[in-house]
Amino acid sequence: MPLNRPISDWTNQRVWMVGASSGIGAELARQLLAIGAKVVVSARRINLLQEIVEGHTQAAMLPLDVQDESAWPAAYQQILSLWGGVDLIIFCAAEYRPERSWEVNPAIALRTLKINLGSVYAGLATILPDLMQRGAGGIALVASVAGYAGLPNASVYGPSKAALINLAEILYGDLHAKGINVYLINPGFVDTGLTQKNTFAMPALQTAQQASSRILRGIAAGQFEIHFPRRFTLLLKLLQILPYRLRFFIFKRLFP
Repeated sequence: MPLNRPISDWTNQRVWMVGASSGIGAELARQLLAIGAKVVVSARRINLLQEIVEGHTQAAMLPLDVQDESAWPAAYQQILSLWGGVDLIIFCAAEYRPERSWEVNPAIALRTLKINLGSVYAGLATILPDLMQRGAGGIALVASVAGYAGLPNASVYGPSKAALINLAEILYGDLHAKGINVYLINPGFVDTGLTQKNTFAMPALQTAQQASSRILRGIAAGQFEIHFPRRFTLLLKLLQILPYRLRFFIFKRLFP
């Protein structure tokens, strides 16, 4: 039995894609539009949002700086006026800077945490009252396999994604009985502007198109955790249960 209610038809499903200007977010928006969903795309880069919505009558552009807590309620009011609400919000906004622990800049770290984690809390505070009143809808958090364990070069990004994994589990426990679906999305390495900052070989690298297709299949099937590619993510899940001495040794070999 799936942990969430499956979605058999995306036609006219109202989706708010937060962090939609590039990478997985942009491709998710395009694929959702292609299968009949209504999609609001939000990000700061207006020109990139315009490219996504151009020619689509089911699409709307809503510029948003996710770090600005005061901007969230006004943005959602615009969606309420436009479509009367949303059936699914996907939190995909992210910042990443490959860095060892001794390279962390506190100001940049706080900005990363605000984008990757703080923005989700701002969004939840905005949308949850409406979803709970309706007893319907869904919330998807795009975390990462970097949240499974302490991987090198992810001194701030990794902890922010680990927090999202924990938060998704809490949200599911709190909201499932209230009729709200919760999805935890843990991609492996995906070829985007963020991962292009890496200087090491990335195992099982996927395209944004492949990642988005896998995410939509998982949501449609009602999965709680959607992780991929499995030949890589299952290995990391196995490493989680190993003793630390052995785990550290393997990580050192995989990510020198």
